[in-house]
Amino acid sequence: MAATPAIELDVEGRVVRVSNPDKVYFPTRGETKLDLVNYYLSVGPGIVRALYERPCMMQRFPDGVTGEAIYQKRVPDRRPEWVESARVSFPSGRHADELCVTEIASVAWAANLGTVVFHPWPSRRSDTEHPDEMRIDLDPQPGTDFDDARRLARVVRELLDELGYVGFPKTSGGRGIHIYVRLRPEWTFTQVRRGVLAFSREVERRVPELATTKWWKEERGEKVFLDYNQNARDRTIAAAYSVRAFPDATVSTPVTWDELDDVDPRDFTIATVPERFAKVGELHEHINDVAHDLTPLVEMADRDERELGLGDAPYPPNFPKMEGEPARVQPSRARKKD
Repeated sequence: MAATPAIELDVEGRVVRVSNPDKVYFPTRGETKLDLVNYYLSVGPGIVRALYERPCMMQRFPDGVTGEAIYQKRVPDRRPEWVESARVSFPSGRHADELCVTEIASVAWAANLGTVVFHPWPSRRSDTEHPDEMRIDLDPQPGTDFDDARRLARVVRELLDELGYVGFPKTSGGRGIHIYVRLRPEWTFTQVRRGVLAFSREVERRVPELATTKWWKEERGEKVFLDYNQNARDRTIAAAYSVRAFPDATVSTPVTWDELDDVDPRDFTIATVPERFAKVGELHEHINDVAHDLTPLVEMADRDERELGLGDAPYPPNFPKMEGEPARVQPSRARKKD
């Protein structure tokens, strides 16, 4: 199909060019690139709050979500002067200037490049090495589903309440649930990850039939995995209000704790979330009102190690060997070596 002529949008005084606006990006209902851009404009305050001042990887699909994915860390050098960047460094000594959203026009500009999913860091441009966001990722494993994740979310909320933490839930856009907790940016990625691991282990102790923190898939069983490694440095998850790269254009959508009992994540798409946003507003509007102290989780991790012998757990395979990390060997392979 021949490309349709480009159009220009006025986005809060910025001119955003949308090329080939009628190109189908989501085949289930035929939503186009322009539909994607308009979706992000409709939830502007929400997506900007989720991305604001954070280094952000762009997951691009120039040929639509059934085409090849491009995971782009470096923002193009050729871009409007108002599209900002944030520099992050890597253990190799290399660095990248990633997209750093400060206004909705930057989101629309990125969507025109085929950016469907926005993956922000849990830290801000002003101090990329100290996260201000703790991420609890409830990931249903084979044999479990969203209903199991929502059951586990209730246990997570109970523990958050005991700690005096305020958690902000959202659907993942798939079968899972993400819960964000704001932190004071005073701890390293290693410390935050260790705290989330201790939190996750406590949840697992309370409902061992439902929850697991086992890194190796062969050990998880039919349970919901609490993915503590989503808090490791340079790991990202889809932002609140980010579209997901599925044919039906589902959206990672903030919900209230009460709603979580009844929602169906498949109902949240680029076709339905704009009306919902206009009706219920930005449910994460107050997420920045309180920044919590990580110390209770640091103490919980210390206690686990001292009294239960629970030290660190494996990192993802692309990470260098970390201090205190156990052998990064799949259990079944370790048994064969023995």
